Amino acid sequence: MGTILSLEVIHLDAWYWNPGWVETPKAEWQRIIQDLTLRESWIMDGNYSGTLDVRLSVADTVIFLDFPRLLCLSRVIKRRLMYAGQSRPDMASDCPERLNWEFLKYIWSYLITRCPEILEKLS
Repeated sequence: MGTILSLEVIHLDAWYWNPGWVETPKAEWQRIIQDLTLRESWIMDGNYSGTLDVRLSVADTVIFLDFPRLLCLSRVIKRRLMYAGQSRPDMASDCPERLNWEFLKYIWSYLITRCPEILEKLS
């Protein structure tokens, strides 16, 4: 989409994660999101619900991708195999692709635990 629309694509994973899978502190993360949303135009990719209100307040268009759980799980497994031992292009450096039960549980429970809040904010 970024190429088609000539818009900068901002992958939030690349901004949130620091080398070695170290999370950005919450206050710093909020500042980063504020700065990113001040850019003139962009496509922002990521599921960081703690910053959703800020992003929604400045977005002119939202595309919510609602894929079946099994499709999401299969794509995460495929991504893990494709980028085994390396950081994927939309991720921070020195964050080699990984897959653990916690992340699989997050994906499986997303529809129940996260989706209702997001859909409410979108409405």
